[in-house]
This record gives sequence, C-alpha cells and structure tokens, in this order.
Amino acid sequence: MTSRLVVIPTRRAHSNHAEVARSIGVDIIAGRYAEGGRLPGDAELTAMFGVSRPVLRESVKTLVAKGLLTTKARVGTVVRERGAWNMFDADVLAWHLDAGIDRRFLNDLAEIRLAVEPRAAALASARRSEADIAELHRSMERMRREASDSVGFADGDLALHLAVANASGNLFMRSIGNVIEAALRASFLLSAPVETQDRETVLLWHQRIVDAIESGDAETASAAMAEVIHNGLRRHEGGTSASSGVVPATSAAVRSGEPS
Repeated sequence: MTSRLVVIPTRRAHSNHAEVARSIGVDIIAGRYAEGGRLPGDAELTAMFGVSRPVLRESVKTLVAKGLLTTKARVGTVVRERGAWNMFDADVLAWHLDAGIDRRFLNDLAEIRLAVEPRAAALASARRSEADIAELHRSMERMRREASDSVGFADGDLALHLAVANASGNLFMRSIGNVIEAALRASFLLSAPVETQDRETVLLWHQRIVDAIESGDAETASAAMAEVIHNGLRRHEGGTSASSGVVPATSAAVRSGEPS
C-alpha cells in the first residue's frame, strides 16, 4: 500500500554545516539517497553545496551522530538503514516534516504515544497540582474557542498533551513530549476534526481526560487518553489517502514556536 506524503516546511538552519546536514538529511529521509547506498564523493558534494571540505565533514559528522550515515574505510560514506535513525532527535523529526510525512510515520507516532501517554495521564491523576489543573483547563478553553482546522486549535491540543506529561511528574515522559512536540503539532493539524460531529467527539474525550485527572480517576484518564489517540489515528487514515500531498503554506506555523 502506498500513501501520499504531506510536506510541512520547517525553519532553515543558521550555519553552513547545519544547512548542509539538513539538506542531506532530508534527501536521505525522502529516499533520494537509498539505505545502504553511498553518498557522492567529497568533491561532488562540496561543489553541489558551495562549501569547503571542513564544512562538509562537520555536516557528515552531524549525520553520523544522528544515525543516518556511517563512514567506512575504502568504502566511503554510507546511508544507514532506517532502523538506526535516531527518531527522538529533534532535527531528524523536523527533517521528516520537510521530506513529507506519510501513514507509516503517523502510525509509528501513534504507537509511541499509546505506549506513553495513557500512563502519563494515569500518573497525572495522582500527582497533578492546582497549576497543572489550571493549565489543562486553559488548553481546553482554547480548543473550544478556536476553529477546528486552525493552528490555534492544534496548539491548544498540543498544550493539553504537554500539560498531561508535565503533570505526570515523570521526567522521561516530559522529555518525550518536548522532543516530539513538532511532530505532534503537525499530527494534530493534519487530523483536524473539521466535521461538527468529529469536533464534538474530540472535545468530549479531551474533556474526559481533564475531568478524570482533576478527580483523581487514573483508570478513566488512561482510557480517555488512549481513545483520543486512536480517534486521531482514525482521522489520519481517512485523511492521508485523500490528501493532495501538500499542506497549505500557512501550516508551516506548526513549526513556529511554543503554544501561545
């Protein structure tokens, strides 16, 4: 089965070697450099990017550290298999948004969320503070206020999920949420509940998460979180196959900063 790619442009790098690393990284993720294949030689790459050999070497070192490349004596620079890529690296996730996210990416994201977020919600129900509850309510208010297909709605959704991770009191869960923030924002924007019934369903289940955490009901909080993730995945499955392949340019705002 093939699925369309949805491209969400990210902000460009600030240094030559970071920009070269980003460009090569996007090409690897997009499949323009095949897994197990060699990159072009240094002379070709330096000419292609208009940079010096030291800049190119620094770029390659960056990609090696992120698991995308390996260097072998008498062989050259080789693209590593996808399973070796560090998907918790913020740059690697951003480059996926540049290269185009497909159903496989969205499914993988949903699976890691299902492994973490329901437990985070359960922990939050026991550990939440008054400040945590206030943040959850603020996030719900924003979701109710914003149009379903707006960046504001996606940011409210993201803020709620990050607030749950924060309320869990688990540093690893907080870190995972922060690392995959850009992917979550993109995911929420792409699964926007544009139909009235879908919107009401999304708001209902998010409110159940908040209410369960506030009342200390760990089982309900966990189940509601799992339902929210499954519901989003169902909307992805209906939306990616029908997509034109490109998100409108305004959706680049999903990468523009923290939820406001």
